Amino acid sequence: MRVFVTGTDTGVGKTVASAWLCLHTGADYWKPIQSGFPPDRDAVEVARLSGARVYPERYLLRLARSPFEAAAHEGLRIGLDDFSLPRPQPPDLQTDLQTGGRPLVIEGAGGVLVPLNEDATMLDLMERLAAPVVVAARTGLGTINHTCLTLAALRARALPVLGVILCGPLDETTRAAIEHFGTVRVLGHIPQLDPLTRESLLRVAPAPEALDWVRWKS
Repeated sequence: MRVFVTGTDTGVGKTVASAWLCLHTGADYWKPIQSGFPPDRDAVEVARLSGARVYPERYLLRLARSPFEAAAHEGLRIGLDDFSLPRPQPPDLQTDLQTGGRPLVIEGAGGVLVPLNEDATMLDLMERLAAPVVVAARTGLGTINHTCLTLAALRARALPVLGVILCGPLDETTRAAIEHFGTVRVLGHIPQLDPLTRESLLRVAPAPEALDWVRWKS
C-alpha cells in the first residue's frame, strides 16, 4: 500500500500533491532524498498540511541541485542499496502489523530522469521501491508535452502509472489533452490555494480512483 509521487519538473506541486494524498488517505509520508536543506524540507510542509506521520530522509543535502551533484558537493555517493522502505516504530508497530501495514506516500526529488549518481536516475529508485507512480504536473503552457514525456519514460521502464494530479489553475482543454495523448487518468486537480492550509486542502475532494492504491497490497 504505497505510491511514489514524481513530477514533470521541479516545483510543479509534488509536495502539495503528496500532502493531499496523505490527508485524504491517512497515509504516512517519506521523502528519501531532500536537496536544498536548509531551508527546504518538504516533510515539514507535508506534516503541516496533512498531519501525516513522516519518516526521516535517507539523505538531507545542502545544495539545491540534483541529488547527484548535491551529494558530490558533500563528498558522498548515493547508491540504490542505500534505500529500503521505512518501518513503523513503537507504539504503532503492533497496530500496523495487525492491520497489514499503513499506506505510504513516497515523494521523489525533481523529475524521473534526475540523476542520483553517475549511473542511476530517479527511475531506478522507483523501480527499487516497487511502488505504483502518480505524476504531479503543473497546468501551465507546456505541460502536455512535459507530462507525456514523463509518462513515456515511466512506461519504457514498465513502471505502473496510476495517473496524473494537476496543480494550478484548471484548463479543461489541457486536462482532456493529457488524458487523450498520455493515455492516462487525471486523478485530481489541486487549484492554487490562498492560503494553503490543511483546511483548504481538505476541501479539494479527490476522485475515487485517486485512492485506489490504498487498497493495493504492494
